[in-house]
Amino acid sequence: MERRAEVSLKSTQYEVVRVRRRVDELTDEMGIACQEREKALRNSTTANRLQAMQVEMNAVIEAKQTLLKNLQALKLQRDTQMKAYKAAHRDRQVLTELRAQQRTLYEQEELHRQQKQLDDLFASRWLRS
Repeated sequence: MERRAEVSLKSTQYEVVRVRRRVDELTDEMGIACQEREKALRNSTTANRLQAMQVEMNAVIEAKQTLLKNLQALKLQRDTQMKAYKAAHRDRQVLTELRAQQRTLYEQEELHRQQKQLDDLFASRWLRS
């Protein structure tokens, strides 16, 4: 269960990183597009070209907004999966500790049984002598 939660968490973390990188790429694209538009405005460019540039910038802005919404959802999912992973990890630790305690108790009981057998054997030989 812990392994499954860990894999799920890592997958979501990878997706968060991927989306953040894409947002950064779009931010860079937006900066470049703004610079190109400013150059175009200084160098008398046709209205059609300026309009096309604005349409491209709007598409980048819309894509970035969509990614930011996805990023928020992924962060919530990651937080939920982190809680599930921590709970699974804690449960595994408790089970591991419980198993160790039970093993120790079993070994102690086994030692007592062996000692009792030795004591009984000694006592029976003592009585025969």
